[in-house]
Amino acid sequence: MTSTVRSDVDRSTLAEALRDLLARHDVPAAQLSVHTGGETITVGAPGKYPIGSITKPFTATLAMLLVADGDLDLEDRLGEHLGDLGPRVGRLTVRQLLSHTSGLPAALGGETSSARQYLRACRDAELVLRPGLGFSYSNVGYVLLSRLVEEITGMDWWEAVEALLLTPLGIEPAFTVEHGGKRSVGTFMAGHAGRGIEVEQTLQEIEAGAGALALSAEDLVTFGLMHVTGDGPLTPQLLRTMRREVPGVVPFGLANGWGLGLAVFDGWVGHDGTADGTSCHLRIDPTGGQVVALTTNAVSGAALWVDLVGRLRALGLDVADYDLSHRRDEMPMPAGLTGSYANGDMEYFVDAGDGVLRVGGELYPELTVHADWAFSVLEPESGRRVLGGRFLRDPSTGLVSGLQTGGRVAARR
Repeated sequence: MTSTVRSDVDRSTLAEALRDLLARHDVPAAQLSVHTGGETITVGAPGKYPIGSITKPFTATLAMLLVADGDLDLEDRLGEHLGDLGPRVGRLTVRQLLSHTSGLPAALGGETSSARQYLRACRDAELVLRPGLGFSYSNVGYVLLSRLVEEITGMDWWEAVEALLLTPLGIEPAFTVEHGGKRSVGTFMAGHAGRGIEVEQTLQEIEAGAGALALSAEDLVTFGLMHVTGDGPLTPQLLRTMRREVPGVVPFGLANGWGLGLAVFDGWVGHDGTADGTSCHLRIDPTGGQVVALTTNAVSGAALWVDLVGRLRALGLDVADYDLSHRRDEMPMPAGLTGSYANGDMEYFVDAGDGVLRVGGELYPELTVHADWAFSVLEPESGRRVLGGRFLRDPSTGLVSGLQTGGRVAARR
C-alpha cells in the first residue's frame, strides 16, 4: 500500500539547487521533476531530451502489456515467435531478456541495419554467460523484445509504444531516430564545457527499442507514477512483477538488483540512460509515493545527479541510488589476470604486470584489485580513482573466467 512521504522540497528550493549544480558541473540545460507529498514540482529547461536506456522500461512495459493480453508469456522462448535465431538464441526466454539474464552480448558488430541482418547476427553471437545464471546488461536483448512486440502487434515499435503506452498516459513522445514521420529531436544541442554544441544522435533505427525515446523529466515522472498509483495500462500485479528483484542477479556497477525492465535500488526502482551528449535518471518509490526524474544535455549530468541525490536527501526526500564509491581494502595483484576479455566486439585487455586496463583505445592506469575482487583504476580525464568493475571466478576452479564492468560481463578468451 502506498503511503505519502512528506519532505521539505518546494519549487524555489529545487530551482536553486538545480541552478547551483548546473554551474558546478558545466551542464547547460536540465529539467528536474519531483513527485512528493502528493504533488509534482518541475523546474529547469523544458524540452524533449534523448533519454537513452531509460527507453528500456518502456519497451519492457510494452512486453508486459502483451503478457496481460495473453499474447505472450514470460517463459515463452524467442524461437516460438521469431525465426532466423537458431537453436541457441531461439531458446532464450522473454523473462531472461527483460532481466538481462539471457547471456547475450551488449551489442553486435558487423552489418545489422535491417531486421533480417540483426536476427542473423544474433544467431551467430557468442553468449557471454549461460542463460539464466547471471546478469549481463544487453541492448541486444531489448532489440529482440521490440521485434517481439512488432511481430505480435503488427505495429512497428514506434507505433506500439505511442498507441499502447504513451498516449494512454498522456505523454507526447519524440524520438532520436526519425521513422514514419514521427517527431524526432534530430541533431541535439548537447553540453560541452558549459555551452551547447550540436551532437548527432547515432543510434541505429533497428536499436530503437533499446534507446530511441526523447522525453522530458516531467514525462518520466508521469510514467513512474504508474508504479505509485497503480493507474495505467498495466495491472498492479504485473507492475509488482516488473519491480520484483530477480534472485541471484548481481548487476555490479549499475544497481543493487534487477527486476523485469527496472533496476532495483534499496526499495526504489528506476533506470539511468545516456544518449549522445545526455545523461538522464529516473527513480520511483512505489511504497512512499515518490518519483524523481532528471534530464540533462551533458555527459557531466551523471556527476550532477550524484550531487543532486545528496541535496534531495538533505531535504528529507531519501531518494535511493547505487553507491559505487571505491574501496580501500586492496590486496596484492592476484596471479592469472593478464589477458583478453570480450563482450561481443568490445574487448578489454588486462596487463597485471603493468597494472593497466585497456578498453578499446583507452588506457586506464594503476589497476588495483580489492578484497572482494572488485577493481579500481584511475580515470584518464579526471585523474580520479574510480571503481571500474569486478573480476569473476569459476566457482569450480577458482580461476578468473571474466570481468564485469558497467553491468556487462566480458568472458575471458
